Amino acid sequence: MATKYGGYTGKVLLIDLTSTTAKLYPWSDQERKRYIGGKTMAAKILGDQLPKDTDPLSEENMLVITTGPFTGSGVPSSSRFNISTLSPQTGILTSSNCGGNFGYYLKKAGFDALIIKGRSEKPVWLEIYNQSVTVHSASKLWGMHTSKVQETLDEKLKTTNGKHRKSGKIVIGPAGENLVRYACIASNERLAGRGGTGAVMGSKNLKAVTASGTHTVKVHDKKALDKLNRKWFRYLKKHPLTGDQLPRLGTAGLVSTMQMRGQLATRNYQYGQFNDYEKVNGETLAETFHIGNKGCLSCPIKCARTVEIDGKAVKGPELETLGLLGGGILNNDMNHILRWNYELDELGMDTISAANTIAYAMEANEKGLWDNDLQFGQVSEISQLWEDIALRRGIGDELANGSKWLSEKYGGKEFAIHSKGMELAAYEPRRTVGLGLGYAVSNRGGCHLNGGYMVLLEGLSMNVDQQNPHGKPDLTVIFQDLMEATSACGQCLFTTYAFFPPPLIRNPNSWYTKAFCKAVPHLGPVLRLVNKFPEMLCFHLPVIFNQSKALNLVTGMPSSFGRFIKAGKRGYTLERYINTGFGISRKDDSLPERLTRIPQIEGDETTKVPLEKMKNVYYAARGWSHDGIPTAKTLQKLGLSELTKQINQESET
Repeated sequence: MATKYGGYTGKVLLIDLTSTTAKLYPWSDQERKRYIGGKTMAAKILGDQLPKDTDPLSEENMLVITTGPFTGSGVPSSSRFNISTLSPQTGILTSSNCGGNFGYYLKKAGFDALIIKGRSEKPVWLEIYNQSVTVHSASKLWGMHTSKVQETLDEKLKTTNGKHRKSGKIVIGPAGENLVRYACIASNERLAGRGGTGAVMGSKNLKAVTASGTHTVKVHDKKALDKLNRKWFRYLKKHPLTGDQLPRLGTAGLVSTMQMRGQLATRNYQYGQFNDYEKVNGETLAETFHIGNKGCLSCPIKCARTVEIDGKAVKGPELETLGLLGGGILNNDMNHILRWNYELDELGMDTISAANTIAYAMEANEKGLWDNDLQFGQVSEISQLWEDIALRRGIGDELANGSKWLSEKYGGKEFAIHSKGMELAAYEPRRTVGLGLGYAVSNRGGCHLNGGYMVLLEGLSMNVDQQNPHGKPDLTVIFQDLMEATSACGQCLFTTYAFFPPPLIRNPNSWYTKAFCKAVPHLGPVLRLVNKFPEMLCFHLPVIFNQSKALNLVTGMPSSFGRFIKAGKRGYTLERYINTGFGISRKDDSLPERLTRIPQIEGDETTKVPLEKMKNVYYAARGWSHDGIPTAKTLQKLGLSELTKQINQESET
């Protein structure tokens, strides 16, 4: 199972917890070239292995933890790893990306990916060291919070001379143990936050996995890669987004911009502005509470905030947490948000879904649909509520199921703010309609990043008309594909923010920036040509997008900007096709009626998401049917001919 390509160990490990066995999973160089790694590799494995009637919390479901060829290669911001599974929150394929160090150390142990299936009879944790696997009892770890279990594992992994063995860890907290549908997995202080991956891990009675070893990652052309990396690091550190805004304020710095643009989700997305936003924005966090920056391995951006809770330096909140636990529930106390962020991380719960779920509950209570005592602006008991959710105690037992489940029981579907069962991020889509489309068509549900993050153009860094839907579907496709390929390589998506040349960001009032922003809505036909025939871009984009060149230098695979786009397109379409097997079609690419039928600004019909019209253009750009199903022709064009055969066999049946 060796590989001729750089950037890979050439081995994938499959562990069956039911039989407590471990073996190598076959993964060829042809598959490495076609699927690269990360979430695309994981999608292929899950698509091959999971029957369409799989229960997400059954032992048949799998956790697939993947790295990319950039992981451990020295490429900037390349410590990311991916966890994919069938989601207990959405019932479809989910992928959750994490900046912790587990992926780096999984490669040190000699593996590109780890597949976990089955279920242990009793709680266990797994130790992977230099291609050997040991199963340990986790009875004494069960119930521990995420930081405590990692500290305990450090003690257990001490070497004979008393030193800590450097290792990567993934762990769950009480929320994962109790199958909270939006429970997450922690690695260091970073979280694979979305889709309920922690609940799947808990359903397998798996508390933790550690990885360590002495293997090194070899690259195809180290000298040329080192030269490229030096230039790349310098560019990221000088770019106004990756070198100034993110290091200085983190993602929290976007709160004020979103307020100005009417994009800050407020009172369960009833409004786009929060009167007390200055009390919970990035500037207040930086000036009053911030005590230092942190970054993931090999990252020059260092966007993470560090704050103090009970005398301990811990990871601070990002934009989504500030927005949704601030204006989202009408809380203006930053101290509350800092503590809640820490508590949710310790319990192992996604802050986005947790915040949106209680916002739904507050409005359902207000409208008389569900008597639960929760009220907007009344937040003194929220810390207790988090623990109740994690332990499925009292009202927490129902809140643990998320807003979609609650709305199906109590009503109020029009204000349960999710897509496909996954709650939306903090960007109010009625004032960023391109992102509204992205939320709806995203493969894993209401995700801003998997949705293409059009808000970057629609107000956060550029000033493209927020309400104009023209050109947005084709741009969404390109942005999704570029991010998909970048993620498959194992690199942080924040590096793609530097795609826009610095002068456009630094000089928003210049004639050339204004001309660019005015031109974007009219670029649909040109972008459609790129979406249909990405191979025609048979070159690399120097300086502003180094990923395609780096892929060639790391692996030795033929690469170009167009090939890179096509790789992302292949991954995105593969995930979509797998999800159609679990019932996904046009009807599921939806948003709640509050966002599509009720204008944010009364009387201004442009301040709602014109979703159905944009979906038609989006499907055409992707080569999908009117119902949102990838056609056999598109699958074949993307090198997914084996799926075409499956379609034909199913049609004959």
